[in-house]
Amino acid sequence: MDFFWEMLSLQETLFLLILLGVLIKKLKIVSEVGRKTLSDLLIYVVLPCNIVESFMGGIQLPEGFVRNCVLAVAISVGIQLTAVYGSKLLFRRYPAEKKSVLSYGMICSNSSFVGLPIAHLMFGDLGVIYTSMFQIPLRFTMWTAGLSLFTSVSRKDAFRKLVRHPCIIAVFVGLVLMVAPVSLPEFLDEAIAATSSCTVPISMLVIGSILADAPIRSMFSGPVLWYTCLRLALFPLLVWLVLKPFHLDPTLVNVCILMTGMPAGSTASILADKYDGDAVFASQITFASTLCSILTIPLLTMIMETVPA
Repeated sequence: MDFFWEMLSLQETLFLLILLGVLIKKLKIVSEVGRKTLSDLLIYVVLPCNIVESFMGGIQLPEGFVRNCVLAVAISVGIQLTAVYGSKLLFRRYPAEKKSVLSYGMICSNSSFVGLPIAHLMFGDLGVIYTSMFQIPLRFTMWTAGLSLFTSVSRKDAFRKLVRHPCIIAVFVGLVLMVAPVSLPEFLDEAIAATSSCTVPISMLVIGSILADAPIRSMFSGPVLWYTCLRLALFPLLVWLVLKPFHLDPTLVNVCILMTGMPAGSTASILADKYDGDAVFASQITFASTLCSILTIPLLTMIMETVPA
């Protein structure tokens, strides 16, 4: 029960920040122009620092766990490929703007702000290591295939635009820093970490300011509920069914299932807002899936504890 209340407190923090974003928009403290400025700040400064900082966590790979770390990356690659191509089939009947948001929501989960603390709470440092390795393909996919869902460029120019994006550059910088036998100067490391720490509050404020303009009655529409069911229940169940016959390390399997069952990532709303997508709908799937995850994540953990992988 201690785990449940700690996790609930974490989720409540996120919702308070979203509600604060709604309030500052309703009170006109932040205008439409101000919201766009916050989105630009996130895209060009805060999120790149967050990406780089996520690769600089000082991950130590104990000799006995190298195989599982490689497996975490491999399993994540399989999950990302399933999300990319499966979403094309699942959401093919939806309008283009909603299809982009739903597809991105399947590719990118909130496995950082929600996932990492829960992994640490359940599995300790080992869970953090596996989760960090699991996030490497996710980070790459969300800023390549995921970002391309919102860009209005031709296929010929898409790759050129993507590799010049600050978040894509940050992925490669982070990978180099992770494997390089050198470290950044302490003052630079602390500056990146401090900027990265702004990701959650600014992201939630932007989402809240977008939600302030959304009609409440559409918050749980059919498409939103369908996405929420896929993201929080059916997708992690599929991962569990696929991994079960292989009899892999239980902690590794549980981390992969748990990270797959995280709610929609906040960047769905931010990117939709930045690139003139359906930002309101993106905020709705983030809000609904995050709200429902308060119940589904404890249920997933209970299943993992009672039914071994």
